[in-house]
Parts: sequence; C-alpha cells; structure tokens
Amino acid sequence: MHLALDPFLKAFTDKVPILQVFGQGVREGEFAARGDPVRARTAEDYIRSVAQTFRGLGSTDPRLDVHNDIDFRLSRMISAWKKEDPPPNRVKPIPIQVIRRIALLATTATNDLTKATADMIIIAFFFLMRPGEYTDSSSEDACPFKLEDVQLFIGQTRIDLATASDDLIRQATFASLTFTWQKNGVRGEVIGLGLSGDPYLCPVQAIIRRVLYLRSKNFARDVPLARVQGRAKVTSKQITETLRDTVEFFGTALGFNKEDISARSLRAAGANALLFAKVDTDIIRLIGRWKSDEMLRYLHVQAAPLMADYSRRMVDAGTYTLIPGQSVPMH
Repeated sequence: MHLALDPFLKAFTDKVPILQVFGQGVREGEFAARGDPVRARTAEDYIRSVAQTFRGLGSTDPRLDVHNDIDFRLSRMISAWKKEDPPPNRVKPIPIQVIRRIALLATTATNDLTKATADMIIIAFFFLMRPGEYTDSSSEDACPFKLEDVQLFIGQTRIDLATASDDLIRQATFASLTFTWQKNGVRGEVIGLGLSGDPYLCPVQAIIRRVLYLRSKNFARDVPLARVQGRAKVTSKQITETLRDTVEFFGTALGFNKEDISARSLRAAGANALLFAKVDTDIIRLIGRWKSDEMLRYLHVQAAPLMADYSRRMVDAGTYTLIPGQSVPMH
C-alpha cells in the first residue's frame, strides 16, 4: 500500500487524518519494517519518527493541535490500540543458579564455543549488557565490546595486554571496558569491576579467559570479545539456547518456563541481582546506562527475595496520623 502523497503533505492543512492512515498501516504491518502487525508503542514510535523528520527540516510537528498538544484524534487512536494490545511479554530475569551451572559445565568443556558462550554470559550478567554488546554479530545495530576495549589491572597497575605474560594477566584483580558506540554509553567512558570472590562467577576471570584465548589465536585487537576461531559464533540465538537448556534442567523450580527467557534476560538478571543486594536504583541505572525509569521494568516484583519481607515492613510502618486540615475539629 502506498499513499502516493507529497512527503511533506503541503496540500493538506489538516495532516492528522493522513498520519492516522499511516499509523493504522504500520499497526497492521503494511508499513512496518518486517511486514508484521506491531504493538501500539511501536506504531506510535513510527508516527513520532515522521514528526521528528518534519521538525528536523524546519517544518512544524504535524501531530500537534493549535494548543501545541498531541491532536486528540491521534491520542484517542493510540489509546485504543493500547487497550487492544495483550499484556507486555517481558523477559524474565535469570537467577544466578542458572548462570552458575553454565559456568560450572564450561570448566570441563573442550569446545571453544561452549567456553566462550559461558564467559560472555558471565560478562553480560555483571556488566548489564544488551545482546548486541556481548555477542559476535555483524548486524548494523550491534556494537560488541572488543579486545581493544579491555583493560586489566593488578591493584592500581595497568597491565600491557600486548606484551604481558599469560601468568601476569591471570593475576589481574580488576577489569574495565571502554565504551565506543554502545547504546546510551558516553564514548570513551570506562566501566570496571573487581574480583567477585566466586570461583566460577567472576567478571574479571571471564574477561581474563577471553583475553588469553584471543591472544593465543593471534586475533587482531579490534576483534569482538566473543569471537572464536572457525565458523562457529557466539550469537544471540546461541546464548538463548544455552540459557533455555539450562532452565529446562531446573524444571519448574525457578518459577518460569524456558520460553520466558532469551539473551536479553541477562541484562534484567544483573539489574535484579543488584536490587536484591540493596544497591541504590540510581547506581543500577548508571551501570546499565538507562536514561529513564525504563530500568524499573526490569526489576521484577515476581522475585520472591524482593517481596518476601514487605508485608511485615508495611505492618511495622503502617501506623501513623495525618497533620489535620483546617476543617478537622480540634476535639
């Protein structure tokens, strides 16, 4: 379906009906990128993109009415879409016992892909990464961290990864990653973590293993951390399959099905672990590079440790009086 109209709709004083037709076409999949029906929020984003294009070229926002508000016809249509949509299908955060089992099995693995997959799962969990940041993807949207983005330290001393011996690198106590073009990251900014103290689950040890592997295969410095020799790749699909196979091993004990998780779950898992550790939500937002309260969608109230003590605390703190208003009698 093509509207065959002037892209700036100069012939139309009222552009809202055209936006409504466009939005409905996106909603039904006719104008959507993949050709499939989309949720209300996605269709709304398409309309917003059109408006941003208008503004970027010096024209007025076609969505707005004379009061500079979103025209009620658009807002009413989008509101109706949202009511039609099913509940959001959020990925579940992955409990640490799942990641621990993956890490444990990798210690006896002989396959490079299995080891790399486990290490990247560990790194993604601790650094709250998006799939495109910790997998080996050629997608335009992906921006994986690379070997050249890594720094390792022993105390305050930075290790020269090009010349240091393997033994010296294994002594590292702190690892950092430098942002390049990752989403919401400040280019050149560095984020780092120290040793966790766990023999299997440690971001520093996982990064050390990746550095040593990539050096042993003589890869260039601009290679993704997730790279393995040969045709096999650590992909989002590979990560998802590994996570789901492990969740299936635990059965129903975790409180969710394997279909509820994917490679995106590791970001939620890291955020949840920080929350349970009573880390301030502002700090979690900084680590995860969330620019808004979107982060709160990752922190699941279904998680038992978060909710278990709330009823007692509500009873303890629920007795109070209010400052009386002028209309309240003194006696």
